[in-house]
Amino acid sequence: MSGERDNTIAGQITRALAERIVAGDIEPGARLRQDHIAQEFGASHVPVREAFRRLEAQGLAISEPRRGVRVASFDLSSVREVAEMRAALESLALRHAAPRLTPAILDAAEQATLAGDRSRDVRSWEEANRTFHRTIVTPCNMPRLLAAIDDLHAMSARFLFATWRSDWETRTDHDHRAILAALRAGQIDNAVSILARHVQWIGQRPVRLASGATREAFSIQG
Repeated sequence: MSGERDNTIAGQITRALAERIVAGDIEPGARLRQDHIAQEFGASHVPVREAFRRLEAQGLAISEPRRGVRVASFDLSSVREVAEMRAALESLALRHAAPRLTPAILDAAEQATLAGDRSRDVRSWEEANRTFHRTIVTPCNMPRLLAAIDDLHAMSARFLFATWRSDWETRTDHDHRAILAALRAGQIDNAVSILARHVQWIGQRPVRLASGATREAFSIQG
């Protein structure tokens, strides 16, 4: 889900499956059946196997002996790992991007935050949130770093969708505003510190199950 768009059959299959996994349309632990997927996309098994390999590299699938390829599950330790990696990599990217952040770029990031404030569902909020983060780090001009960050954002989206598929709560992102204020004031260290704290925050919230019961689930905000 990173880098230049890959229009090969394997790339198309990878993107389609990744989007379904991230959105929760294919549940953790579900088996990815090679024959069914090849038939769906009118492809041979070769690009399907390549797509599986790429999904494994993204942390979205796992290959198990005698059990085939399944959608990767995740737990609190996975959420923490992704959050800490995002904090480290996005902080690095922001430090390199900061000298190139123009008023127009910061205005675009502010518009993304405002779009997030107006979001009425998790999908539109996640898109606006990702746009904000991507806008302030892209000027670092470090394509490999940005590709890694994109993959981590896909994982964060998966965590978000798992928690907020229903009962979305409209929010105002004060951290985004604080980051922008610090960047406009030239306070790079402060902006980086707020960003790192922002993406590492993990809380809990009750999630309603199909049965009507509730369970406590982790909640992230960035």
